[in-house]
Amino acid sequence: MRELVLDTETTGFDPEQGDRIVEIGAVELYNHVPTGKTYHQYINPERAMPQEAFEVHGLGDDFLRDKPVFAQIVDEFIAFAGDAKLVIHNAAFDMKFLNAELAWVKRPSIPWERAVDTLAIARKKFPGSPASLDALCRRFNIDNSSRTLHGALLDSEILAEVYLELIGGKQPDFGLSHSHSSGQGTGGQEDWRPMPRPTTLPSRLSEEEKAAHAAFVEKLGDNALWSR
Repeated sequence: MRELVLDTETTGFDPEQGDRIVEIGAVELYNHVPTGKTYHQYINPERAMPQEAFEVHGLGDDFLRDKPVFAQIVDEFIAFAGDAKLVIHNAAFDMKFLNAELAWVKRPSIPWERAVDTLAIARKKFPGSPASLDALCRRFNIDNSSRTLHGALLDSEILAEVYLELIGGKQPDFGLSHSHSSGQGTGGQEDWRPMPRPTTLPSRLSEEEKAAHAAFVEKLGDNALWSR
């Protein structure tokens, strides 16, 4: 099962009021194990950055001015996302922005069913407790000391650790339900089955033990189970 732990940074709270995505970060998981593959892109929002948003993520007009617009990176993003589940903290926010950006470049929206909302999981698992990403890092003793500002890729990496704890700890199924085929990465077989050993393991019985067993069976006569 392929999942992308994803985060975005934006110019504000509402795409219907002209707010845009300025950064996308994503970390790939396969069967709940990080593969090392990531996606990261800064995006020119084609509008000025409000001071309130700048104070959250530190991405200003001068930095974003020479970055590609969303229409220039959409194909690469769609290709990386594929049909993976999208693990997002407060998924309604990021999905709203992603689908707005996709609509503006006349691309199909991402179905809500593909989203896994870690905020909802945390609130259900720990009702009444703080469920922000920082609060969950404290709960699970995850180091987020480098998170002085919001950043999409860093937040995705931290959220990946939080998500694995929320669903029962790292590698919750121990990789037994599925496995990568050798050398195939995320394209490995879904229907994994244990294979016979290419070389049979040597017997752990010594020659003396084999001889003693044979002598014992011989004393039992022809009706012994070992003789049938």
